[in-house]
Amino acid sequence: MKYLLILSLFCYANDNMEQLYLKNACNSCHGMYGEGMGAAPRLQGVKEHILLRRLKNLKEGKTRTSFGSVMISFAKALDENQTIAMAKYLSTLKTIIPEDRYDEEYDPSGDGGS
Repeated sequence: MKYLLILSLFCYANDNMEQLYLKNACNSCHGMYGEGMGAAPRLQGVKEHILLRRLKNLKEGKTRTSFGSVMISFAKALDENQTIAMAKYLSTLKTIIPEDRYDEEYDPSGDGGS
């Protein structure tokens, strides 16, 4: 029972962080699954303690790049609990490719290929 409660709290926290990630439009630069886009760094696969340190540095106004200055206001908007939960959430991101993303009866003929 104790493990079920912990698991449900973790899932609830992840849902809240996913909503916050989307609400703050983090996905517009870092990608839907934290895969990184352009100059925005990849967050997917980064260890939780590293993400937490980076978020705390941003909250303090510290950044290593000019692009990071954009992140300072986002990081400062997070309270201490949200900062910890966001680092945990980001460290769990994985690219999800739905199996049904293509029609089952896809026919490549006539698609311009040779």
